[in-house]
Amino acid sequence: MAENTPQEFINALPFAGALGMRLEQIGDGRAQISMGWDPRFVGDPATGVIHGGAVSALMDTCSGAAVMSYPGALTTATIDLRIDYMRAATPGQRITARAECYHVTRRVAFVRATAHDEDSDNPVATASGAFTFDRREAP
Repeated sequence: MAENTPQEFINALPFAGALGMRLEQIGDGRAQISMGWDPRFVGDPATGVIHGGAVSALMDTCSGAAVMSYPGALTTATIDLRIDYMRAATPGQRITARAECYHVTRRVAFVRATAHDEDSDNPVATASGAFTFDRREAP
């Protein structure tokens, strides 16, 4: 099985590319990915607020990237992801998600994530999830 780097994981996801996601930091079970505001992703035309599905995709992708960066991880898939929307993102602003693996078993990584816009320390959304993953075989 070919090995993938976390950046290749992001680049290989056409949906992440279509949403304009940008990998900003990654390593040791942590990741940070941002997504710029785009009128194509607006969920409420009256206010210009980004659709919750775009925020959800950002948090899922960031969480998966965190798992991919965990030492020894090879592949990953989402088992479960709970997202709590705290407030509407400010229209026109970039949203940044940060995720970290807080507990890892042989085959499952548990992840927490937050998403913020540029305006506030108050999160737009928080997430917690479980991700299955395969490990690299020891040499």
